[in-house]
Amino acid sequence: MKHLWIRFGCFMTGYNYNILRHCSEAAFKSVKKYTAAMLIVCILWFFIGFTFAHRYLSLSLPGCILAGFLATVIIVQVEKQIILCIKPSPLLLVSRACLAVMMSFLGAVIIDQILFEKDIEIEKISYVSVKVDRLLPSKTEELRKQIAALDTSIDKKELERESYVTDISNHPNLTATTTQKVTKRVPVQTTTPTGGESTIWKSVGEVTVATTLVPNPKIALLPSLDSAIGAMRQQKAIKENELLHIKPALEKEMKSSTGFLDELMIMKQMLSASSVALYFWILWILFFLFIELLVLFSKMGDLSNDYEKVVMHHMQLQMRRLDALGKGFE
Repeated sequence: MKHLWIRFGCFMTGYNYNILRHCSEAAFKSVKKYTAAMLIVCILWFFIGFTFAHRYLSLSLPGCILAGFLATVIIVQVEKQIILCIKPSPLLLVSRACLAVMMSFLGAVIIDQILFEKDIEIEKISYVSVKVDRLLPSKTEELRKQIAALDTSIDKKELERESYVTDISNHPNLTATTTQKVTKRVPVQTTTPTGGESTIWKSVGEVTVATTLVPNPKIALLPSLDSAIGAMRQQKAIKENELLHIKPALEKEMKSSTGFLDELMIMKQMLSASSVALYFWILWILFFLFIELLVLFSKMGDLSNDYEKVVMHHMQLQMRRLDALGKGFE
């Protein structure tokens, strides 16, 4: 359990504990300082990743925890790029500073949307109202066209039904004619060559025609026609009800589907309308920016400690061994 915090710091910063434990207190303090700075950044970005996944990605609790953990891992790996460089190049320092600026903006935007949640909900009312007013004419026109098409179809079906009813009232029964052909064998007398008579049988077809009264077949069409007219009237009633409540329905749909970009637009409106909100947002950006640059400033302000000299010394020894080994092969 000895030096447990130092071991954790070595895990966070990438330092080798076996080398560090033989170094001075100055190297220990550097590890503690870098670990403290990284923990601050990691805690913030774990919260940001967790909140973003819960609020905008609608993930479950394990998914939100995983998102926060991934954000933390990314931050740790980014900070190691600076900490593990003994002499960081100017390009690396500039890249880390630019990354810190971008990350501070992203973090401030996400955190502010949580802090300003009540204000965003209030501002969202007018924002949604503007979008609804823009979409309402096209939605209303579409519903009116559907209702007009249903009216036309209903009128056609009702005219068809009236024609059926008129024909049925004028001709409730129709005469149906059935024809039946029957073949019979009848005897036929013939004269033989000798002058005698003989009888032969011949097939003769007889046609019988029968007439019966049957109900008008259009009577059977009326139930299906009435069912179709009733279904179309029900659809028309639904469409008319939608037309009557289209604005509240659109507002409810817009509020439930407001996403990250919509809240950014609302945030922009709030910042442009309120100087207090703008100053507070800038304050959050600066807060995140200086926290992101904390490790970078610590690295730039530190003098080379004995841990780094030991690492450099080990590297030089290894290079000499490799050079001597190469000369031996030659």
